[in-house]
Amino acid sequence: MAKLKMKKIELIAMLTDSKKIIELLQRRGVVEITRNDDEELENTNVTAVVGEFDKFRNTASQALEIIDYYAPEKAAFKELLGGKTEVEKHEFGKEAMHLEQVMGSANEIIKNQRFIADAANSVSQLQIKCDMLERWKTLDVPLNFKGTSATVAYIGTLPYQTTAEELEEKLPEGSSVEVINSSKEQTNLFILCTKASNEEAGDILRKLAFSHIADPGNKTPLELISEYSAEIKKLDEDSEKAKESIIKLAENRQQLRFVIDYLQMRKEKYDALSGLGFTESAFVLNGFIPEKYAESLEKEIKSKYTASIIFTDPSDDDDVPVLLENSSFSAPVEGVTKMFAMPGKGDVDPTPVMSFFYYLFFGMMLSDAGYGLLMVIGTTIALKKFKFESTMQKTLTMFRNCGISTVIWGALFGSWFGDIVQVVAREFFHKEIGSIALWFEPLDDPIKLLLYSFALGILHPFLGVAVSFKMSWDAGKKTDAVLDTLPVYLTILGVVPHGASVFISVPQILKTVGTYMMIAGVVLMLLTSGRSSKSIFGKLFGGIYALYNTATGYLSDILSYSRLLALGLATGSIASVINLIGTMPKNPFVKAVLLIVVFIVGHTANLAINLLGAYVHTDRLQFVELFSKFYTGGGREFAPLTVNTQYIKFKEENNNE
Repeated sequence: MAKLKMKKIELIAMLTDSKKIIELLQRRGVVEITRNDDEELENTNVTAVVGEFDKFRNTASQALEIIDYYAPEKAAFKELLGGKTEVEKHEFGKEAMHLEQVMGSANEIIKNQRFIADAANSVSQLQIKCDMLERWKTLDVPLNFKGTSATVAYIGTLPYQTTAEELEEKLPEGSSVEVINSSKEQTNLFILCTKASNEEAGDILRKLAFSHIADPGNKTPLELISEYSAEIKKLDEDSEKAKESIIKLAENRQQLRFVIDYLQMRKEKYDALSGLGFTESAFVLNGFIPEKYAESLEKEIKSKYTASIIFTDPSDDDDVPVLLENSSFSAPVEGVTKMFAMPGKGDVDPTPVMSFFYYLFFGMMLSDAGYGLLMVIGTTIALKKFKFESTMQKTLTMFRNCGISTVIWGALFGSWFGDIVQVVAREFFHKEIGSIALWFEPLDDPIKLLLYSFALGILHPFLGVAVSFKMSWDAGKKTDAVLDTLPVYLTILGVVPHGASVFISVPQILKTVGTYMMIAGVVLMLLTSGRSSKSIFGKLFGGIYALYNTATGYLSDILSYSRLLALGLATGSIASVINLIGTMPKNPFVKAVLLIVVFIVGHTANLAINLLGAYVHTDRLQFVELFSKFYTGGGREFAPLTVNTQYIKFKEENNNE
């Protein structure tokens, strides 16, 4: 329905024009290039070149991240949402000439960042050393002090708390112990013993788990602390200078963004060149192009270059990509289709099929006109004031359309931020206002809404069955189209009067007609569903299996639509509770203030939660209940050579330039 017809393209042109033609195709973004596998043609290896582009792009990206961290850009909200910066083709060429200079700045930024990181690591290590030396700062001899001509010194720790007296009792006579620092975990000690008793003292200390101080220096602890502190101060000062240098280099922010996009485009261009076939003087390009763009592209290329272009229809064996194009009403929900799967070869595009019901169900689930009005206003302002990329543009348009549907359903159900109209009239103007619903209030008659939900639960899957009928009919399988569709319609529609009679009174004539329809549908299904089997048993079993699937499958499908009731009631109920909380105080002034606060906070949270619920469950109804009736998926999205950039885009060009 809305899949653009694809053509295969074969382009032959002069080798000297290859890069220019590839650049033109990249700007147009309408050709998907496939690899040329003709053994008589040569291919070019661009791995090394592409690797260099990736290397430079990663460097530029890293530099941009660094300056964004140290010098965040103070962009206005409008600029944040304004999309990519538009540039002319000639401006793009001028900026490319400064590539070497910008890459030099990027390397300098990264160099400064590495110094800051290394300095921070060094400061951390020095700080740890200072913290350890704090326990030894009262020691007035160097940490590597070994003793005098007559004594031997031990400087270290025991892994428990002890006193000098306790330790001197265990050591040889003449030993002197000084406790430098003591805690429950360890005791820092300075021990002196005579040279004659050195071996005995050493054995005793080893048994006591004595540990010599690690990394002793030839200076006192206070001297080392002072030295390390000076090093820390110097590193901090140098780090600040490096940060200042990065902030100064932040003036290259826009140039770095340009370089990132420029290198990405160059990489993709050379990737495309690797798929071409070459001779000594010409090159051959193969790929796919939507038929609607074929003529204009051929005209443009031939007006600028010497080239031969041939368009042919793809064969059944070709892996043809899929490009969707829908009306302004359906196009916004193309993202929902893509999220499930692109249409396969035998599929139709389900987007136009589901779009009406998508908006319908979303509005019915959110079902508050106030919330819908906020959605419409917010998305409309955003779409008018800001330039978004195509995907975001469609997403916002989808939510705008869903908001319109929500306003309609909310007005029908009389829900404007819940019952805020009635609450304000009653609490502040002492007037009772009845229902403002244009149709009915679901909270007063939930069964009525449930029945309408079930009715939609019949129509929606029936739409899928109808699409399946058309697909079979168009494929020449007219008998299959009728026999796979008519029994289902007859059976389900025949059950409807009996099912509805559980909730409401149904005229007997409708029940009678329904009974005959159901019997006709069941008989047709039993007799025809197994028609592909050659054996009697296979035909019978196929009919019974189809009947079972129809009965259980459609029952569960229809019941799934009760979520329309559930989510619709949830939105309105929570909104009413929020309004009730806001009017609990008796004092009118306090009540007004509280209502304003609760209204803003409560309804914002309620909108966010139910907006997500409506989106998820609307998607589910399309994926499970509708798509299962006719849609297979498995197609591959059209991936043309195009300008895949983050920050810039080319201004619209006149193709005849």
